[in-house]
Amino acid sequence: MSKVCCIFNIPSLYREKIYLDIDKEYDCEWYFEHEENDINLFNVNKLKKTHILEHGKFISRFYTMKGLVSMVWKRKDYNKFLMVGTPMCISLWVLCILLKVFRPTKRIYFWTHGWYGKETFAERVIKKNFLKLADELFIYGNYAKDLLVKEGFKAKNMHVIHNSLSYDVQMELRKQMKKTAVYMEHFGNQNPILIFIGRLTPVKRLDMLVQSITDLKSKGQDYNLVFIGDGPMRKELEQKVKSLNISEQVWFYGACYDELVNAELVYNADLCVAPGNVGLTAIHALMFGCPVITHNDFSYQMPEFEAITPYYTGNFFKRGDQESLNDKIIEWFRVNGNQRGHIKQLCYKEVDEQWNPYFQMDVIKKVFN
Repeated sequence: MSKVCCIFNIPSLYREKIYLDIDKEYDCEWYFEHEENDINLFNVNKLKKTHILEHGKFISRFYTMKGLVSMVWKRKDYNKFLMVGTPMCISLWVLCILLKVFRPTKRIYFWTHGWYGKETFAERVIKKNFLKLADELFIYGNYAKDLLVKEGFKAKNMHVIHNSLSYDVQMELRKQMKKTAVYMEHFGNQNPILIFIGRLTPVKRLDMLVQSITDLKSKGQDYNLVFIGDGPMRKELEQKVKSLNISEQVWFYGACYDELVNAELVYNADLCVAPGNVGLTAIHALMFGCPVITHNDFSYQMPEFEAITPYYTGNFFKRGDQESLNDKIIEWFRVNGNQRGHIKQLCYKEVDEQWNPYFQMDVIKKVFN
């Protein structure tokens, strides 16, 4: 069996399942970095063998994984190298160049976002030269793959792997879901429920979502809004809600680490709205049958936007355009308001077929084997 050297940044909790599956399928040794942040991590002792390396600052946005090159280079038994494809890590540059020059039979695989479409000239040069160090690429989405083909990369060497959350846990929760009165009890009405689940950060443009509530109210359309999550924008959003006099229509639920509660809140909502980049918020919402609206400028999106099919699992509005967002919310309920059960099934289907660890493992096996 090939011995696989796996190098990633941090052991994020949401990636536990796919990492454990890789570890079970192959003879793996893992290298992660220790970095101070508020991201939930999983217990790496569940993996066969791991090393935690210090995150070292280099120049500008570049950084190192301290000791990585010397530790890995001593090991001649690794046949495959599966690593995070970030050109900002100097350690990966050094390691990959050494492998290409002195051990050319070893296979290098990057797991990467690939290309966004908004790269500056300097970013294009750095990214292209870095990605060329890999023999094959695992790309998060088809959009990025298509852009890389235009940049001269061979399609046959790129494999769309998508992304996933804690699928098995969430699937068990989905099976328990039923319609409840959670929102009727809080708001005291049956107005449609708009929801956002995730960190409340500036890049998410949640101010636009709050503005939509008051704009739509002025048009005689009342909606309730729920924020599940916390973050640096919470106080500003709360102040905006108060100043617009819509406090009775907005529920700041806060951060919730009880997945059963999260599941109930998402399942009983009508529409998830993410005015900024949507990321894994889309997968979380779709997993529990809630369609998603986000913006249409894909160069400023995260790959999960591909899970959205207009009028089926959500829709897109013109990035940064408040009226466009308002119109898409109104349109969604006009067109799909009486098809909630059917829409739920379409949302489930999208995640169950493409955005889960089983899909990801199938992709990896086809490439590795």
